[in-house]
Amino acid sequence: MIKSAVVPVAGHGTRLLPATKSQPKEMLPVARKPIVQYVVEELVANGIEQVLFITGRNKTSIENHFDHDPELTRALNESNKKELLEELDFKGYNDTKFFYTRQRMQKGLGDAILCGENFAGEMPFLVALGDSILGLNADSKTVANMAELFVSKRASCVIAVEEVPHAETRHYGIVRPEGKTGDSFRVVDLVEKPDSKDAPSNLAIAGRYIFSPLIFDMIRRVKPDKRGEIQVTDAIRLLCEEGKRVLAVKLPPGEKRYDIGNFPSYFETFVEFALADPVYGEKFRAVLHDILGQSKSK
Repeated sequence: MIKSAVVPVAGHGTRLLPATKSQPKEMLPVARKPIVQYVVEELVANGIEQVLFITGRNKTSIENHFDHDPELTRALNESNKKELLEELDFKGYNDTKFFYTRQRMQKGLGDAILCGENFAGEMPFLVALGDSILGLNADSKTVANMAELFVSKRASCVIAVEEVPHAETRHYGIVRPEGKTGDSFRVVDLVEKPDSKDAPSNLAIAGRYIFSPLIFDMIRRVKPDKRGEIQVTDAIRLLCEEGKRVLAVKLPPGEKRYDIGNFPSYFETFVEFALADPVYGEKFRAVLHDILGQSKSK
């Protein structure tokens, strides 16, 4: 199984300014947890044992969040706030190893992944985008399904994909399947943000990848785009062109990807997760119902 994950979190989060001026996008709260904690909880639940964060400037709060805080622990113990200590000690936290390295210049996702080469070594590894949550409250087994397929089919790459409206393909990396698609299928090409008329399918990359170490050589061969960025989709295209086995796994029915890249998606995610909160969800639902009722009466 896949035990290591690379989580790129170096982006500036400009589409969420001014909220991200002094804190990382990945640390914005969704209900009662920061975005990146949901990502890590999902990975740990799917068998990941060590995580490398690809960080940048002003990202130290991510390191602090996953570090032990003896002063806070002591204060909560002295105040007899055991329930808060349990909230801080999320499942798998103490057993997971965390590592950090910096992407010194913002040169795209491909370059960020390349920063994890020494961490990955000769073993296959997962890449999970730090601003994308799979499943409500990170309840997802997609990564485990990807890992099983990667091993059983001896793949070079496995990608998680989701169906999106054809009119919205220009916002995503889109895969070209080989023949009909089931729960999993072979990918023969990828296109970055195509217009709907040019899109080879409506299956968008869903922020999770598993790679063999071969991906690093492919990334080094990729030329920067017009913005000077190295796109990982171009590296995966090279794998396809050379006949390597690139596979995709569809998100199962009912499982949603929460891609928190702008304010509308952030608002929607926050509300959906808050409504599902086991403690405060029902009260929030009642308040939200009253607010919506008042807005309709105006």
